[in-house]
Amino acid sequence: MALAEKLHLSVADYLQGELLSDIKYEYINGEVYAMVGVKRAHDTVATNLIAFLHSHLRGTPCRVHSGEMKVRVQTASDDCFFYPDLHVTCAAADTAEHYNSRPKLIVEILSDATERYDRAEKFHHYRKLESLEEYVLVAQDTQRVECYRRSEQWDLQLYQAGEQVRFESVGFELPVKEIYEGVEFGEPVSPAVST
Repeated sequence: MALAEKLHLSVADYLQGELLSDIKYEYINGEVYAMVGVKRAHDTVATNLIAFLHSHLRGTPCRVHSGEMKVRVQTASDDCFFYPDLHVTCAAADTAEHYNSRPKLIVEILSDATERYDRAEKFHHYRKLESLEEYVLVAQDTQRVECYRRSEQWDLQLYQAGEQVRFESVGFELPVKEIYEGVEFGEPVSPAVST
């Protein structure tokens, strides 16, 4: 989702306000940013991934969460809340009512408005989560999936059309094309008009 307006609130006021607001906000160390809507391709990709991951994780302690559930990043220097497009948590201790703080997989779907933010600021904060094993960036305008995996550093594995994506953090793989099932690329062709 893209960022729109900016406000400043305490964590307590932010969490209380989220319960009353029709608009979702991300919170970064006191700064609050309103979120805006998404395109059809973004929603389709997110829905596909949630469906595949939900099916794969059934019967395990892991749960997949949509972009409606926040992730909290809290360290000595940071206190942030983000709405990733989807994330997976397997921690029994992740029981807060309105957010998770121990995701092992986070997926963001890129758009022109959010790509820089998702690659830089969000990833900067997400890397501070000790539980996070994999950060995945999914393009919505082309078949491209970038998986950043925690090792001594964050290693990148790029997947494109015709390849199998491996989500190592949850032991799951699927063809790239299945992530994009139902997504039409390029401009739709208008039907010919007869005169």
